[in-house]
Amino acid sequence: MNGAADMGGMMGFGPVQPEPEHVRFHAAWEKRVLAMTLAMGATGQWNIDQSRSARESLPPPQYLAKSYYEIWLAGLERLMAERGLVSAEEIEAGRVLAPPKQLPRILKAEAVPAVLAKGGPTERETTQPARFKIGDRVRAKNMHPAGHTRLPRYVRGHVGIVELLHGMHVFPDASARGEAEQPQWLYTVRFAARELWGEAADPTLSVSVDAWDSYLEAA
Repeated sequence: MNGAADMGGMMGFGPVQPEPEHVRFHAAWEKRVLAMTLAMGATGQWNIDQSRSARESLPPPQYLAKSYYEIWLAGLERLMAERGLVSAEEIEAGRVLAPPKQLPRILKAEAVPAVLAKGGPTERETTQPARFKIGDRVRAKNMHPAGHTRLPRYVRGHVGIVELLHGMHVFPDASARGEAEQPQWLYTVRFAARELWGEAADPTLSVSVDAWDSYLEAA
């Protein structure tokens, strides 16, 4: 969907303020939000694309008014509420008001390093040849899906050059809907800045986007 999270290339939000690379958190509660997100993700109640969708589809007034980890917390609350794991009253009270539901998997503290090191690989067996090759000119489709997508709005309808092939990966649009994985070829496509933003853009700049096969058409 064309939500508030998809703001690449938009004006009026002020300059990007870089932070030191070692700065990860600005308050202790942000660490707790990250820990809760990891712990609940490990229960298997949703996948990573459903988690992203819950955050990125927040209503614009909410999304734009929240900090990074406030958005993460709001997404987690939504996912848990949809599955009956927490009530609106408990969120308001900030504590458990009813016996918790039993979950099939629990991430224990001592297992966190191994789980993070393992990650969640999305690459799948290659079952068909890639439709495009490195150097091909492709156009990002002008699409406006109602649900989750990883194709940024600012590249849609524009032409770029395939610069990398990554094999077949889980298709996030379907995964976010809880459907079968539907693996597709994943490419990195490089778009010239002037292709995206016109003649006023810096001619030395370009933007590279990872795009699934169904996002693209031959140019």
